Amino acid sequence: MKQILNRLINKETLSSTEAKSILIDISNQKYNNAQLVSFLTVFLMRQLTVAEFVGFREALLYLSLKVDLGDFETIDLVGTGGDGKDSFNISTLSSFIVAGAGYKVTKHGNYGSSSVSGSSNVLEHLGYKFTNNVDAMKKQLDEANIAFLHAPLFHPALKAVGSVRKELGLRTIFNLLGPVVNPSKPKHQLLGVYSKEIGELYSEMLKSVNVNYSIVHSTDGYDEISLTSDFDLFTEGKYSLVSPESIGFKKISQSDIYGGKTIASAGEIFINILEGKGTDAQNNVVLVNSAYAIKTISGKSLEESLELAKSSLFGGKAKRALSLIVK
Repeated sequence: MKQILNRLINKETLSSTEAKSILIDISNQKYNNAQLVSFLTVFLMRQLTVAEFVGFREALLYLSLKVDLGDFETIDLVGTGGDGKDSFNISTLSSFIVAGAGYKVTKHGNYGSSSVSGSSNVLEHLGYKFTNNVDAMKKQLDEANIAFLHAPLFHPALKAVGSVRKELGLRTIFNLLGPVVNPSKPKHQLLGVYSKEIGELYSEMLKSVNVNYSIVHSTDGYDEISLTSDFDLFTEGKYSLVSPESIGFKKISQSDIYGGKTIASAGEIFINILEGKGTDAQNNVVLVNSAYAIKTISGKSLEESLELAKSSLFGGKAKRALSLIVK
């Protein structure tokens, strides 16, 4: 590690092969905590290169529990977190709308770190039982079009760095890796990010590993399409700045999508929306994110995708998808 640190301090970068090897060694606890903190600190002071990002991603997928869902064409809807906005569970709700519209979703998620209620918090509150049993997940995909992968059950290697990450208390490379290490390796992804610059990095990385993606970032900081501002949209090889008005939506206020102060209140919002009792603002924000996910996996127009999302939400199909996996 001393040699690696000297190289990095001298502003050298790692190849993808080197990055993969180092992260595997970290998981095998070959370095002490001081060395690990020094290594992580390098990437707090500069952005990852695409090669480093690819290598770290490959390492975590290599170390993860193997999940073969290759019989299904799936999409993951996930945000980086870290936006500090405390919105309700938009990407998780959108996942059920996409499932209700007939598309297979393998949602990778965890407990909230920067918000009160992450995807795992709200689903656990609603009665979902986390599993890493592949047959159980296949059954959920067959019956409900959705399976949820609670990250700690699939990434045992991260336990090796858990205490250091907690003591450091800062956003590290592992926060960036979380959204792109779904062990089921979905071919499609709608990814929300907390900054435009990070969106550019993810775009280059996902392009290099042949994932079909759409990346979104609202210019006022949300890691999703919030409708509270214009949003950056990255698709394969393309970038555009999109206003809500240009796609048929009115801008809303940040208070309209607040998720509450407790997991219980987040769960109440979740169920209200699925039962058709959401406000116009709440409905619109999940519909627009769902539509972009459907567009990503299907290649349909945004207009067609939005109609499918509306049918799923207001026709009770999204609610049924939840009822099929929460007994």
